[in-house]
Amino acid sequence: MKFDHRFRLTEKGPSVRVYEADGVTARLDFFDHILRVAILKTDRLLPTWSVCPDGIMPLKGRDKLDTDGFAHETPAVTETDETVSFALSGVHFTIEKRNFRITAETEKGVLYRDRSGLAYNFAGELGSGSAHYTDRFPDQRIFGLGDKCGPVNKANRRFQLAATDSMGFSAAYSDPLYKQIPFYICQHGAGSYGLYYDTYSGGSVDFGVRHNNYFEPFNSIRFEEENLVYYLILGTPREIVQRFNALCGGIATVPAWAFRYCGSTMEYTDAPDADAKLRGFLTQCEEHGIRPGGFYLSSGYTQIGNDRCVFHWNTDKIPSPEALAAHFDAQGVALIPNVKPAFLTTHPLYETIAENGWFLHFADGTPARFPFWGGMASYLDFTNPGTYAFWKDCVKTQLIEKGYRHIWNDNNEYDVQDESVLCDGFGRPVPAVRIRPLFSYLMARASREACEEAGVREPFNVSRCAIAGTQRVASTWTGDNFTSFDELRRNHRQVMTMALSGFWFFGPDIGGFAGPKPSEELFLRWLQYGVFLPRLTLHSWKPGEPSTMPWLYPERMDAVKRLFDLREKLLPTLYAEAERCRKENLPLLRPVFLHDPAYDPESDCFLCGEKILVCPVFDKGAKEVTVTLPRFGVWRLRGEGEAIPGGETLTVPCQMTDPPVWFEKEI
Repeated sequence: MKFDHRFRLTEKGPSVRVYEADGVTARLDFFDHILRVAILKTDRLLPTWSVCPDGIMPLKGRDKLDTDGFAHETPAVTETDETVSFALSGVHFTIEKRNFRITAETEKGVLYRDRSGLAYNFAGELGSGSAHYTDRFPDQRIFGLGDKCGPVNKANRRFQLAATDSMGFSAAYSDPLYKQIPFYICQHGAGSYGLYYDTYSGGSVDFGVRHNNYFEPFNSIRFEEENLVYYLILGTPREIVQRFNALCGGIATVPAWAFRYCGSTMEYTDAPDADAKLRGFLTQCEEHGIRPGGFYLSSGYTQIGNDRCVFHWNTDKIPSPEALAAHFDAQGVALIPNVKPAFLTTHPLYETIAENGWFLHFADGTPARFPFWGGMASYLDFTNPGTYAFWKDCVKTQLIEKGYRHIWNDNNEYDVQDESVLCDGFGRPVPAVRIRPLFSYLMARASREACEEAGVREPFNVSRCAIAGTQRVASTWTGDNFTSFDELRRNHRQVMTMALSGFWFFGPDIGGFAGPKPSEELFLRWLQYGVFLPRLTLHSWKPGEPSTMPWLYPERMDAVKRLFDLREKLLPTLYAEAERCRKENLPLLRPVFLHDPAYDPESDCFLCGEKILVCPVFDKGAKEVTVTLPRFGVWRLRGEGEAIPGGETLTVPCQMTDPPVWFEKEI
C-alpha cells in the first residue's frame, strides 16, 4: 500500500538483518562505527568500484552487499511487531517497521533520523528513481560532496550530483563541477554523522532549499538508480573522514618529486616549436634557481592539424619524443603527458576502435558520437575488457616505452546524457548514463596498471574527474579555475571541501587557468598560498597573454625565488606529514575545526598536517593578516621566535613581497 509499508523480518545473522514489504527488501549490515542500509526494488544491483575496506577491488567491481574486509559488529537486536532496536558503536538505533524509519540517538539527543511519513521511494510515491529524506536540524552544518563550490558549510544549498567539464567555472556558484562524490558530513548539537551513497547514478541533493508544508524540515538526496545502498558513518568529523577513506580502500602513494613545483601550460605544447619551448622551461628554471619536480605535457603534442588525437605524437613539434623524455630525465624532471578518453572521428585509430566495438555505442553497435574539442568524437568504453587492454597497451607503447612514466588523465567527465547509449558493463550491458563518472575511475586505473606492469616504481597518476575510490589509483586537482582575487579565496574553500571528501593530494591551478593575466599582487598572493599545497602547479590558458610561469613578472623574481626556496625548505616536513596522513586516511590539508571544534569552518586559515597553520592573504591591498591560533599546542611564527599559546589572536604584517604567514606547532 502506498505511503504505508509494513516490513517484516525474513533473514537474520550475527551482523545482518533483512526485511521485506510490498516487493521491497531492506537490509541492515552492522560494521564498526558504520551501518550499511540497502533499499532494493529491483533484482539487478550494479557493482561498486568504490567500497573495498580490504583494498581489493576486482576489475569487474565488487558486489555492493559484499562484507569482506569489514570489521563486523554483532549488536543485541530487540524485535517487536512495530520496531527494531539495537546499539551500534555506542549509538542507540530504533527502526519503525512502518516505512522503515531509522532514528539514531546519543546521550546528547537525536543524532540522525529519517523523515517521518516517508523517507524512501518504495513504490513511486516520491517519483522515479531512489530517494532518501532525513531530518534537517536547525543548527546543522554540512561538509563534503567532492569539489562543490561556495562556502565550506553547504547547509541551505542545493547541488546536482554529476560531473562535467567546467572550464572557467565560478567557485562561488557553478554546479556541477568535475567530481561526483555523494558523501557528506552532517554536524549539529547532538554530534556528527556521515552519509555515503554507493552509486554512480546522477541525482541531486538538497540541504534546506526545499520546504514542504506536510513534512518537518528535511534534507533530501535523489538518484536515477532505483536501488539505494548507503553507509551511515559514526564519529567526529575527523573520524568520519578517516573511516570514509578506509571504506574506499585507502589512498595511493605519490612520489616525493611530485611535491616539488611542477610546470604546466598549454602554450608550450600548442606552439609549432614545442620541443624548444619545453627544453627552454628547464633552462629558465635553472637560470632562476628553481628546482622543478615535473612538467605536465598538455595535449598539443598530439595534434594533427587542429585536432587532438590521443597517443599520436606530432613529430613536427617534437621530432623525437624519446630524446625529449631523456633530456628531462637527465635533469631529474618527470614529464606527465595528457591523455583523453575520446577519439575524434578524424583520429587515425577511430575506425579500428569502432570495428572492435570499444566505444560507447547504440543497440545496433554504432558508436555514439559527441561534441569534443572542436569536433565529433566517441568515448572509449572502459567496461569492455578489450577497450581496457587496448588503453593499457597504448599507454605502454606510445608513452612509457618512449620514456613517459606518469599519466595525466584529462577531460574524462563523459558528457553522456542519452539513455540509449550503452556500455558493455563487463558482459552485462547498461545505459552509460547510469554510471557516467565510473569511466573516469576505470580510465585512471588502467593508466596506473599500465605503468605498474611496465615496472614504474611509483607512478604519478592524475585524474580530473573522480568518484569515491579514485584516491586508491590517482590524485586530482580542482579543474580549470578562473583568475581573480575573489576566486582565490573561493578556490581555497573548494580545497577545504575536497579535503573533507576523502582527497589527499590536490590543489587548484595557481594563478588561475582561464580569465585575465593575474596582477603582480594576485600572482604573489596565490604563490604564497600555493607553497603549502601538496600540488604546487602553475597552469593557464590565456590566449593573447603570456603563460602564468614563475618568471611572469621578472621584476618580482626575488620575491618569487624566496617562495620557491621556502617550499624546498618545507619539503621534508610536507612529505613526512603527507605520508603519515596517508597511512592514517586523513587529508594533508584540512580545516582547523577538525582539531579545534570551535574554529570557524569558513576561516582562511588551515592546517597542513598537524604541525603547520597556514594564514594566507586573500584580500586585494591587504598589508596584514589577523590570526586566531588553534586552541591546542604552542605555536611559533614561521617556526621561529617566541612561543605563543593556542587560542591567542594576533595580527601579523604581510606585504605582498613578504614571506607568507604560517605558524609551526611545537612538538
